[in-house]
Amino acid sequence: MTTGSVNDSNNLLQHNSTTADQNHKPDVTEYDMHHDDYDRDTALRRLRTAGSLTITPELFEKIYLSPKNRVSNNIRSTVGNPTPLALCGFLLSLSPLCNILLGWRGSGGSGAAEVGVYYFFGGMLMIIGSVLEFILGNTFPFVVFGSFGAFWLGWAATLTPFYHASIAYDPSHPATSSMNPTFANTFAFFMIYMGVLCFIYLICSLRTNICFVLIFLSLVPAFGLMAAVYWELAEGNAAVSLKCQHAAGGLLFAVCLLGWYLLTAQLLAAVDFPLNIPVGDLSHLVKGASELAARKEEMKQSSE
Repeated sequence: MTTGSVNDSNNLLQHNSTTADQNHKPDVTEYDMHHDDYDRDTALRRLRTAGSLTITPELFEKIYLSPKNRVSNNIRSTVGNPTPLALCGFLLSLSPLCNILLGWRGSGGSGAAEVGVYYFFGGMLMIIGSVLEFILGNTFPFVVFGSFGAFWLGWAATLTPFYHASIAYDPSHPATSSMNPTFANTFAFFMIYMGVLCFIYLICSLRTNICFVLIFLSLVPAFGLMAAVYWELAEGNAAVSLKCQHAAGGLLFAVCLLGWYLLTAQLLAAVDFPLNIPVGDLSHLVKGASELAARKEEMKQSSE
């Protein structure tokens, strides 16, 4: 074989090798093996936080129960979402209480048997959730969870004999002191103003979701009925007081159903579950004042 033929053969082999390298494509399965865990972690992180990652306003209000807002720090990308924790504390306290108010299985006594639950679930978990919402810059859930955490602590303290809340009105009969007319008339005012507070929350919740709106819409008359329970009891109308108690228990039971639904929706979103439970987003219907002002300014500039 001549030298020219050898050179031509070598050139042909090099050309074929180069063409094969250019046409080679990475195996899809190999790519998926390397990136599957990364993509899953990225999706979970996108759902759990709202820091530098862009999420829709609908998802934001669903997991934080607050309209999407801007914060100067990046804390949302480093900590978890505390909203489900506070909801757990609320539901694990209210659910037994509404059953007790309805008198199921012979329960009663204003839920004194659940006083530990009120302290550590209703009080502690909701206060912790409130503080974390404050750190995240979510003002509305911070105030809601903090006030209800204090409510459960106050309710538990009233039922605790150590604090003499009712005993102070009838020291000679501590076992029945909670039925003392003066105590009942006095304690009812607490329920009235909790209803006023929930009415304010109801107005604010119109920018969150339908579930949150319905919860406060039920809580307002429920607290009014709880006040009626004590006032009717102070008047000696035990039968009317019991009817008001059952009505309040029914409304609070509806609140619990809505709360469990909302908690389920949040936890499913937190683990990137393929089932999306709607909560009735209202953030796109009730526009914020800043958004309306910005739109008005844009219209003004476009008309000039």
